Amino acid sequence: MSNTGLIRHIRRPPQPNTPILVCSKLVVCIMPIAQIAIGAVYLDDCPRQHYIPIYLIVVGVFGLLLSVFSCLPCTQEPEDGSSTPLSRFFTAWNSLTSFFIFCWFIAGNVWIYSIYEPNYNKNTTSTDPYCNKTLYLFAFWTTTLIYILLGLFLLGGCCVLFCFCLCRRADPDDDV
Repeated sequence: MSNTGLIRHIRRPPQPNTPILVCSKLVVCIMPIAQIAIGAVYLDDCPRQHYIPIYLIVVGVFGLLLSVFSCLPCTQEPEDGSSTPLSRFFTAWNSLTSFFIFCWFIAGNVWIYSIYEPNYNKNTTSTDPYCNKTLYLFAFWTTTLIYILLGLFLLGGCCVLFCFCLCRRADPDDDV
């Protein structure tokens, strides 16, 4: 494939068929819904760090909004490359929301990892405040899962880059 063909392929990536797209959106929406539900159910069950359930609710709501708005046809840019005022608005909104979620994620890291491992026993006679075990472990593992996925994506990207470098050296026709 020539360089211009590769660039054209990158600019217009193939679109997956509708059932795969719908299933992937549903899978992506499961985590924010679970975050909202766990955060709402255990809203007052973590006096040790009362921001953890609020963190889950907020990151769930904004993640769900980001997922839902990406499905709307009015937010997509037209095929001819032009943009409408509505698509420009949603592009700006998605950028600002993504930045907010990133900052909120960092704050959530501080709140979650700073109390590791909290007292889970609500009926204790000690003065140490507790945090509900389900709430804390859900927040802890969803946050840790993001780091695991980020590490896997970086590792995969490095492997792909390494393969491209090997293929480029193996191609004797390139005079670069």
